[in-house]
Amino acid sequence: MRQIFFDTETTGLAAEGGDRIIEIGCVEMVNRQLTGNNLHLYVNPQRASHEDALRVHGLTEAFLSDKPLFADIADQLLDFLAGAELVIHNAPFDIGFVNAEMKRLRRPPITDTVGSVRDTLLMARDLFPGKANSLDALCRRLEVDNSNRKLHGALLDAELLAEVYIRLTRGQDSLVMDDSGGNAQSAEFKLAAIDLSSFVLPILQASEEEQLAHERVLGELDKASGGKRIWQSA
Repeated sequence: MRQIFFDTETTGLAAEGGDRIIEIGCVEMVNRQLTGNNLHLYVNPQRASHEDALRVHGLTEAFLSDKPLFADIADQLLDFLAGAELVIHNAPFDIGFVNAEMKRLRRPPITDTVGSVRDTLLMARDLFPGKANSLDALCRRLEVDNSNRKLHGALLDAELLAEVYIRLTRGQDSLVMDDSGGNAQSAEFKLAAIDLSSFVLPILQASEEEQLAHERVLGELDKASGGKRIWQSA
């Protein structure tokens, strides 16, 4: 199975409001093995980034001014992604931006090119309900080293996401049930029968001091319940 861990950096948060993609990071995994066949692209958005976004990614208008336009890298990107499963943290954000760029070029949405899209944010929310599930939070929880993540970067974040995904899904292969009709016992643990009657368990008697403490606690419970202890001795 070919998977691409995918991330973008953008000029802001509003794809439909005119914000643009400025960086794309793609990390390839085949059959749960990272291949090293990655794709990293900078894109000239032909506009400045919002101040908040610039503080996040640090990619200035001057740095991006000599980079290709999205129209110039679209075919390269689509060829790399074709048929693969995209794995994205908060997929609607990145897919929305790519589709907005494709719409400007009057081309079909990215979902017409890729095989499928998997959202690791939804996966994390199912596994860790009620907890922080940002990429940084998952790196801390799953012990993925993100010490180099001083600023957000599309390729770095895609690499971190690949490591997070491997740890999120570790052991799943061993949970796949074999329905081929073979001998199921060969895949099961075989436990030796143990005769428990051979064990002699010691009986520990409460000391007088422990018995008195126990009676005091029962008395307090009896008082608190208005004499309704259902375990009270006859």
